[in-house]
Amino acid sequence: MNAARVQQVQVWRIPCRGPGDLSGVKALIDAGEIVAADIVAVMGKTEGNGCVNDFTREYASTAWCHLLAPALGCTPEAVHGRVALVMSGGTEGVLAPHFTVFARRWLPKLPEVPGVTELTAGLGKRLVVGVAHTRDFLPEEMGRAAQVDATAQAVAEAMRDAGIDSADDVHFVQVKCPLLTSAKVSAALARGAAPVTHDSYESMGYSRGASALGVAVALGEVARGDITDASVMSDWGLFSARASASAGIELEGNVVIVLGEAQGSASAFRIAHAVMRDAIDAASVRALLRDAFGLDAERDAQALSARLVNLLAKAEASPDGRVRDARHTMLNDSDIHSTRHARAVVGGVLASVAGHTALYVSGGAEHQGPAGGGPVAAILRMDDAAASSSLASSSLSS
Repeated sequence: MNAARVQQVQVWRIPCRGPGDLSGVKALIDAGEIVAADIVAVMGKTEGNGCVNDFTREYASTAWCHLLAPALGCTPEAVHGRVALVMSGGTEGVLAPHFTVFARRWLPKLPEVPGVTELTAGLGKRLVVGVAHTRDFLPEEMGRAAQVDATAQAVAEAMRDAGIDSADDVHFVQVKCPLLTSAKVSAALARGAAPVTHDSYESMGYSRGASALGVAVALGEVARGDITDASVMSDWGLFSARASASAGIELEGNVVIVLGEAQGSASAFRIAHAVMRDAIDAASVRALLRDAFGLDAERDAQALSARLVNLLAKAEASPDGRVRDARHTMLNDSDIHSTRHARAVVGGVLASVAGHTALYVSGGAEHQGPAGGGPVAAILRMDDAAASSSLASSSLSS
């Protein structure tokens, strides 16, 4: 944490009636609860198909750009460079469309605020957020080492932005990455360059996979020397337990959001992570809530409902065609892609633990957790939120 300032992060989970509906957000802004200029990242779940032609993601991003532009004093197009907008399509099953909004403000350094040093020291590590962008990628770079390296650099930059010194304090890295369209493939071929695939849908997996391996390199989970172009979508022993990558048509480079904890943060929230070993691994999620926050999902259901902001998770159909030794048919369905099945399954499992259905479950977990499983993170508001609010008030008035 920068010695000259203290980061305070606020988080809201806001429902929506459609991908362009920001009425709930506007109501909180009008009430003064959210300061639009403080928003640094938005993770949205939209009700599209999550595939190449899911334009609900672009629609939602455009709505956010027009909402935030006046507060940021820039054009709507420039908002993308100021705020990390990550829209993930697909709310199959019980999943409810919503936005998770992260706002950040920097408070004066602690020694200048009487009594604050002791208060934050007692709070321990709390939520921080950092964002970064890669350069735009050429079509032939997607799904290859160039994307791995650029993502690793962006994760390191986002960690510095968050004030995180140790990779151990990173609990979730959300990446929004581009995909190949037929136009991009044609442009590459016209230049004599060969893209990793000619299939737009398949390119989503390659882009997610390379991005996840970039996260793994940045966090020290995988050695860079162990990764080649051929590793992507091939060597499933290489993965990150904290990466969540989502591909879309609405950008040309990667957007990176690092969520973690830091000592001295004035946030009223904490975050912790675990790994689901397969799509029905509710036990790992319950253990996460118990071990990190002291909450039993059944005994403390009311407290969990009041304090849980969101569960962030990746979903994937087990590539070997089996879940706990029983055959599944998700990979053989010609009508509905396996990623859509997987989101529905994981969404239902997590909803049974969380007690609500507005959950951030993203499909396609290539190199994001062990094959068939994926990372899951929980963001909770702590019981001493009132003390943290008092901290904010005293800091801002000083």
